[in-house]
Amino acid sequence: MKVSVIGGGGRVGSNTLYALQMGGIAKELVVIDVAREMAEGEALDLRHGASLSAPQKITFGGTEAAEGSDIVIITAGLRRKPDESRLDLINRNVSLFRSILNELQQVNLPEHAVLLVVSNPVDILTYLAVKEFTLPPQQVIGLGTVLDTARFRSLLAEHFGVAATDMKVLILGEHGDSMVPVWSSAAANGVPLQSLPGYDPVKVQEIFDFTKKSGAEVIRLKGGAGYAVGLAIREVVHAILLDTRQILPVSTLQTGLYGISDVCLSVPTIVGRRGVIQQIEMQLTEEELQALQRSARALKETLAQVM
Repeated sequence: MKVSVIGGGGRVGSNTLYALQMGGIAKELVVIDVAREMAEGEALDLRHGASLSAPQKITFGGTEAAEGSDIVIITAGLRRKPDESRLDLINRNVSLFRSILNELQQVNLPEHAVLLVVSNPVDILTYLAVKEFTLPPQQVIGLGTVLDTARFRSLLAEHFGVAATDMKVLILGEHGDSMVPVWSSAAANGVPLQSLPGYDPVKVQEIFDFTKKSGAEVIRLKGGAGYAVGLAIREVVHAILLDTRQILPVSTLQTGLYGISDVCLSVPTIVGRRGVIQQIEMQLTEEELQALQRSARALKETLAQVM
C-alpha cells in the first residue's frame, strides 16, 4: 500500500510521515514537496530509522512521484501574513490547492485511490476537490474534525482522570469556529459524562471552548501543530488501508443528511478501503441539530466568496 504526502517537508506533513512510519501499515511512503532538498532530507531521515520501525520503502520527489498511490494526502498550505484577513488567506490557499490538484490530475492513480485533504480551510478545500478532481466524491475525504475530536477527548479525560482511550465524544460540523460538540452522546467507556465524578457543565463547556482555540494556542506556543494532527491523519489512513469500517468525523460531501446538502463538513462516517462507505445520521438534540445546520450555512457563506 502506497501513501504519498504532498507537503511532506512541512511540519504537518513530516509528522504525518513519522506517525505512518511508526504505524507500520503502509508499505511505501513518498515525501512530496516543492522544496526538493527538504523532501529528500525528510525521506533520508525516515529511512535511517527503518530498522527500528517497519520494513517500508521511503522515497521522495515531485507530484509525479504520487503515481500508483493508494492514498494521496495533501498537507501543503500557506500561513497568514501580518494584517491579512482570514478570507485573503483562504483565497491564497484555494489558489495553491487548485495548482496542486491540476498537477495531480496528470498523475496516474488507481481507480480505488483516496484523496485525503488536510490543508486548511479543510472543509472548503475538500469541497473544491470533490467538484474539480477526477475521483468520485466518496473517495475524497477531508480530515475534518478528527483532530478536534481527539483534542476534546484527551482534554476531557485529563479533567475526569480517566483513560483518554475510554473517552468517546464527537465534534461535528466545520473544522473552525462553528464546530459542534455532541454532548448528548458523550461518555467514557459507556458511562455518560454527567455520571462521572467531577462533572460540572460549566467546566466541560470551558474545556470545549479551549479545544476550539487549541490550534491557535499551539501555533502561539510552538509555531504550529504537528504530533496530534499526525496521529489523527494516521487514524484515517489506517481505516482506509485496513478497511476497518471505523466511524470517524471526517469532512465529506453532504447530500441531505440532517437537511444539509452541497457542502463538505464532518458527520459520523464509516470509513473503509474506498473511502466513504456510509454517512450516519445519529440522533442529535434539537440544539445540536440547529448548531450543525448553522455550521453548514457558515461554510456555504465562505464558499460563495471563494468559488
